[in-house]
Amino acid sequence: MFKSTGNPAMNRRDLLKDLSRLASLTLLSAPAFSASTDAGRGGVELKKSKKEWQAILPAASYRVLFEEDTEPPGSSPLNQEKRKGIFVCAACKLPLFDSAHKFDSGTGWPSFWQPLEGAVGRKRDFRLLLPRTEYHCRRCGGHQGHVFDDGPAPTGLRYCNNGLALSFIPAGQALPPLVT
Repeated sequence: MFKSTGNPAMNRRDLLKDLSRLASLTLLSAPAFSASTDAGRGGVELKKSKKEWQAILPAASYRVLFEEDTEPPGSSPLNQEKRKGIFVCAACKLPLFDSAHKFDSGTGWPSFWQPLEGAVGRKRDFRLLLPRTEYHCRRCGGHQGHVFDDGPAPTGLRYCNNGLALSFIPAGQALPPLVT
């Protein structure tokens, strides 16, 4: 794919052409995901200012949820969570995932093969140049993670979540009230 002509200007030109071809192939072969409940964050139901979220959330959770930061792999205790229960958005407390849909992806982040129906919205993310599909809490717009097409059956999807963006509620315990 990458050719060397000996001429530095040609090398840069060839590299740019090859990168352009690669990006085109990636766009064409990227998994197609439905728009879910909204495109981007325009459809969120709970609107708070960044200052309001900063006052409610721990700093690290705020950075992940509302500045799209990523926690280090292997750092979340939720990675090891094996009990039955529900994972809720750490910001607004909307239920997002059932523990029955959690699996060990080996990535270092809590992973799920399916969210609860209507719980997340999706948008294309180009922060790393190549397109990815970011997903967020449908209710507050808080960034949860990215979805990939290398998960287990039956969906073949891997919702790779930041643990700081979730709270776990064990089965039998009441779900927390939604944040207003």
